[in-house]
Parts: sequence; C-alpha cells; structure tokens
Amino acid sequence: MQLHADLSKRAVVDTTALEWVTSPTPGIDRRMIERDGGEVARATSVVRYAPNSQFPRHEHGGGEEILVLEGVFEDEHGSYPAGSYLKNPVGTAHAPGSAPGCVIFVKLRHLSPHDQQQVTLRPEDYTWRPGLVPGLSVMPLDSFETRHTALVRWAPGTRFTAHQHWGGEEIFVLEGVFEDEHGAYPAGTWLRSPHRSLHTPFSTQGCLIFVKTGHLG
Repeated sequence: MQLHADLSKRAVVDTTALEWVTSPTPGIDRRMIERDGGEVARATSVVRYAPNSQFPRHEHGGGEEILVLEGVFEDEHGSYPAGSYLKNPVGTAHAPGSAPGCVIFVKLRHLSPHDQQQVTLRPEDYTWRPGLVPGLSVMPLDSFETRHTALVRWAPGTRFTAHQHWGGEEIFVLEGVFEDEHGAYPAGTWLRSPHRSLHTPFSTQGCLIFVKTGHLG
C-alpha cells in the first residue's frame, strides 16, 4: 500500500476526516496518514486502542515514535498518560496495550539503525524553553544527527520568519490552528514539507504542534 509515500512531495491531511481502519488485532483501529508497505510498513498513523486491548509483542524493525494523544498507553515497561512521548529504537520490542483505552500518534520505521537512544518522556518531565521568536515555547523531545523532534507552543499572534526546511519538516497540529501562506491547519491536521521547501508560519489564535525536522532529506 502506498499513501502519501513520496517523501519529496508536500502533503496535507485532515486526520479527523479519515475513516478508522481495523487492524489485525481486535479493539485496535487506525487512521492511516502516510504509508509505504503492507501490514509491515513505513507508516504514520493515528491509532485507537479500545479499553483492555493489547497488541502482540513485536520487534521494531525500523524503530517507532509515539505521542500519546488521549487516555493512557501501556506496555510491559510502564504507563504513559496523554502528552507522553516515546522513541523505541530499531531492534527494541514490546507488547503495547491500554487498560483504560487511548489514542496515539505513531510513526513506524522512520528511524536510523544507528540511533539507539531510547526515550521516554511524560508531561511532568517536560522543561519548556523560549523559542527563536517572541511567543514561541519549545519542548525538545529528541535529536539525532540532522533530525530533531519537539513540541512547539505558539502564543496567539506569533509569527516566525520565512525559512527553508533543510531535510524537510513534518507537523501534527495538537491544539488550536497553525497557519502559513498556504493555508490554515486546525487540530488534527498533518503536514509534510519536503527538503528545501520554504514557508512563513504563524498562528493567529495560538496552537500547539508536534514537529520533526531533518528526516526527509
């Protein structure tokens, strides 16, 4: 299956308008955003776990990143409430599930095999830093070589300078409305801007976004 699979092309997806697709595991459904492959694939998805559902133990052939959007995500290593970020490197394994139910944003098979740092961050671990322009606050989540992942909060009326995405940029809007000269993107929108693309982002009402940069070059 190929869905927005060409990483050199810009893509914008309203994930709230996507149908839930059943997975092979009962109680676990997916909204497929970006995918290149079959059941084992490089993929970006929103995944919903019904209460007391569990996915079989599996190894991460290309790594995994998770941002918990709602509820509590769990595996044999711990429990992760909404707002938690996890990075599981290539070769790690777990059996994920959720007793209360949860919704997660997940990226599969995007990580370098040389990136072997496991990351687990819960909201109480976050230390927000001032951004590059007034009104921006940044919570760094992970960095490896040219790749950087962060949460970025935009106060109402914040404007950023025009800039080029060396290595590309991927955004998932968590709250509010993110904007640039190409349009306005409410919560639930996923955007991919390819290597060397250019834009001037801003937010009139304010927003919170999940951002990855430098991984599409």
